[in-house]
Amino acid sequence: MHGGPWFPPAAPAAAPTSEPYAGPAPTTYAAPAGNRPPVQPATPRRSDGSKSRAGAVIALAAVLAAGLGFGAGRLSSKSSPSAVLARAAQASSGGTLQPAATSAAPLSGNEAEPAAAVAKVLSPAVVQLQSSADLGSGFIYDKSGLILTAAHVVSGNSTMQVRLADGTQTTGKVLGADNATDVAVVKITVNKDLPVAVLATDSKVAVGQTAIAIGSPYGLDQTVTEGIVSAVGRAIQTPGGEVAMIQTDAPINPGNSGGALADRMGRIIGINDSIISGSGSSSSGSESGNVGVGFAVPIDLAKSVADRIVAGKPLASGYLGISGNDATGSQAGALIVSVSPNSPAAKAGLREGDVVTQFDGTKVEGMEDLAAAVRTHQPDETVTIVVLRGGKQLSIQVTLDKLKN
Repeated sequence: MHGGPWFPPAAPAAAPTSEPYAGPAPTTYAAPAGNRPPVQPATPRRSDGSKSRAGAVIALAAVLAAGLGFGAGRLSSKSSPSAVLARAAQASSGGTLQPAATSAAPLSGNEAEPAAAVAKVLSPAVVQLQSSADLGSGFIYDKSGLILTAAHVVSGNSTMQVRLADGTQTTGKVLGADNATDVAVVKITVNKDLPVAVLATDSKVAVGQTAIAIGSPYGLDQTVTEGIVSAVGRAIQTPGGEVAMIQTDAPINPGNSGGALADRMGRIIGINDSIISGSGSSSSGSESGNVGVGFAVPIDLAKSVADRIVAGKPLASGYLGISGNDATGSQAGALIVSVSPNSPAAKAGLREGDVVTQFDGTKVEGMEDLAAAVRTHQPDETVTIVVLRGGKQLSIQVTLDKLKN
């Protein structure tokens, strides 16, 4: 899966684009610019483009679209399991996971070996997904056979081959995919009870907490790795804008895309999505490994997108209607350079020169952060935006609209 990119240094005098972003970017990517290492998705390799933070144009459309990041590396793998030297040993299927609808965790969190305990209870719900071209991971989150994964893992396919933790193989139907958030849902129908992962949608992710990844790197299914949460709210670019992701140093590689990132209690906190690659370029055709910088889509965002996919609801684009740059000087925030006429921003009274510092309770340090925050909201939602204007702090209510094509 392609992950969020590292961005080249901001251009000192980059002028904002006058036209707001109107939809997903083409799915052809160019190698990242600058001297930062390329980001790779854990799915099939595509080349990625790059973008400077200072020139970020945000029509602030919370578009849910396909594909991951410019300059990023996907975490799915083109290698089939049979092409790998050996499969990883199957994790124990012991332990019963509770339905995602409950908030109770499967573990107490006091285990002497948290990774081993999490693997035992969570691995049965983790699956391997494969198409003719791509191989990735996913996890069962509903007893009806619903599987959460990354959109770039399904990559336009209507069906995927699904391998369960116990070795059972079946065909899954792709119910839908949102490429901007890189979230997809696959449905399987099997004649047996399915283990279900617990989703930590009611839990706040903290920097430094344990992070355990389970997936199929290079086709080695049921691979377990451990690390910590390195950062939260990291704005990672997608073809449709930015998503605020979880950064982790738990090793993930091509084939981990769509797999589980869990806390020490075995609850899923994110969908593994992309990595920063240590060598090679996305146009080279070779897959580079993890260097300790990976990204995951937060589970609360993924679940909200999945719910809309399953319900058949449109993945509508929330729209704010501004463009601008990162604020300069000592003040962090997003500097509004222009406001589109008759946009939600204009109707709410946002002005050129305002510096946005918070969006609905989320801290904003730049335009990419603002775009990522908007993406988590839908049209007709009313949010509170905190701005600095003339040295004074103001709280402004804005009702988002649909992106006008």
